[in-house]
Amino acid sequence: MTNQSKSSIGVFFGGKSPEHDVSIITGQLIISTLKKIGYPVVPVYIGPKGEFYLDEKLDNLKFFSQTLDNREQQLKKADAYYLDLEKSRQVLIFKKKGLGSKHIQIDLAFVAFHGEYGEDGTIQGLFEMFNLPYVGCEVTASAIAIDKITTKLLYQGMNIPTTDFYFFNKTEWQQDSQEVLAQAKKLTWPLIVKPARLGSSIGMQKANNSQELENACQVALHYSPRVLVEEAVENLADLTIALLGNQKPKTSLIQESVFTDELFSYEEKYLKDGGAQTGAATKNLIIPANIDQQTTQKIKKQAKQIYKAIDCCGTARVDFLFNRKTKQLFANEINPLPGTLYHHLWKDSGLSIKQVVKTLIKLAQQRHELKNKFTRVFQSEILNQAKSIKLNLDQDKK
Repeated sequence: MTNQSKSSIGVFFGGKSPEHDVSIITGQLIISTLKKIGYPVVPVYIGPKGEFYLDEKLDNLKFFSQTLDNREQQLKKADAYYLDLEKSRQVLIFKKKGLGSKHIQIDLAFVAFHGEYGEDGTIQGLFEMFNLPYVGCEVTASAIAIDKITTKLLYQGMNIPTTDFYFFNKTEWQQDSQEVLAQAKKLTWPLIVKPARLGSSIGMQKANNSQELENACQVALHYSPRVLVEEAVENLADLTIALLGNQKPKTSLIQESVFTDELFSYEEKYLKDGGAQTGAATKNLIIPANIDQQTTQKIKKQAKQIYKAIDCCGTARVDFLFNRKTKQLFANEINPLPGTLYHHLWKDSGLSIKQVVKTLIKLAQQRHELKNKFTRVFQSEILNQAKSIKLNLDQDKK
């Protein structure tokens, strides 16, 4: 697919996640960039309740700056479309409800979700079912990367250093919260408490004592059925590296995030001075990070190992925690869809947002072509043989 063709790219954003608003910002950046390059774009917005909307006004950030109620009222008046299951094969066909034959065709999906129901492999599974090429990590990689507990277990299996941790689920907490707290207290204070499947620092707190730990666990359980408790890193340098590619990813420069709170909070990531994660709050960013060459090379090596181990493709971001005093490096989280594609870090690394977007589309096409070369049919005599075997199906109905 070339930008001169009539093929269209669907940008999927919004979704049923506390990171809904962050996804809107990422989606609008991608839509704007695609239009500047010359690609036909179809904005596909998923509301907080999971409703799908296709409308021209969805490519304007000003539309989303109004209240949620006003937004929903306007969207209800828009043309309603449904997904045509019969004709959606290597494309998605959305048809307008009612009389007429108007339809919208999407030839490639550009995922711009953050959090569950989008960044976690769910929407990717839909695209796989329709054999539609799409940008970013696939089902397995997305599902692993979105879960902080699974990620840390992966690090342990790969012998990649990560902070000591403990995890629990809501049932265990309801049955015996004091035992859960007792197990968590075996770690070394201070502790960081996080919802297992949420990003943007939402629901994350630092605990310095038993009361703060209990409160933090209760907050985290409001956002996720599983909770991660891990040891905090002192003398901290918060480091991030982005990757771009399929089997042979390239790495960006390493970014150090500077923050004034005890944690890199949602406010500092997205609100204060325009937000560090969007690249606007430049005073919160040090690029390249102020670390020695040996640590730099170790981060690049481990990031590629992690990226390949879970079979990431397109792009991802890996975060590291570095104790400047002890020189200990810990792998932290994997982000299968970096907010705003971490365009600011790629820009400082020599790639414009247009180059990043073009590369991601090309990588999606290459991955899709490779997958379609594999055999999906296996010839077998099992059904013919089954006719001569009594399976007791009739007896099961009695």
